[in-house]
Amino acid sequence: MGRTDFTRMRCPVARSMAVLGERWAMLVLREAFYGTTRFDAFEQNLGIAPNILSARLRELTEHGLLERVPLSETRGAGARHEYRLTEKGRDFFPAYLALKAWADRWMTGPEGPPVVLEEAATGRPVQAPPVLSSAGTPLRPEDIRVLPGPGAGQATRARFGGDAEHG
Repeated sequence: MGRTDFTRMRCPVARSMAVLGERWAMLVLREAFYGTTRFDAFEQNLGIAPNILSARLRELTEHGLLERVPLSETRGAGARHEYRLTEKGRDFFPAYLALKAWADRWMTGPEGPPVVLEEAATGRPVQAPPVLSSAGTPLRPEDIRVLPGPGAGQATRARFGGDAEHG
């Protein structure tokens, strides 16, 4: 049986996983968030094979999360391009922070996370954005009602009932 093509699914989360679900994609974005722009630096920092890195950078560029920008002749020898986050890529930063916070809590050893992020201006730790109610109180999954949205198909409407006007 073949693999499911997430790009053809109606769900935007599934379609985003077609781009971000490959195991190296998130790590390439991590490096971009940490200021990496050059191919050789991505390769060194990730310990990734050049052919795999080329494919990930190409896909993230094709999907508009990164842009490939020519370097001027005055910059480093042999460097022809750098990769910069686009607005779409930068918009993913809060999601990355949420994943990092979860990983720091549940996937690190007793010594703690290998990397911490702090606000450059204040030196204070960067916090993942909390999920808050309209009253400013924390929300848990059980506090959420799922309703079909304006783009819902018949199956989603049948599954979640209600109407899209509430969401």
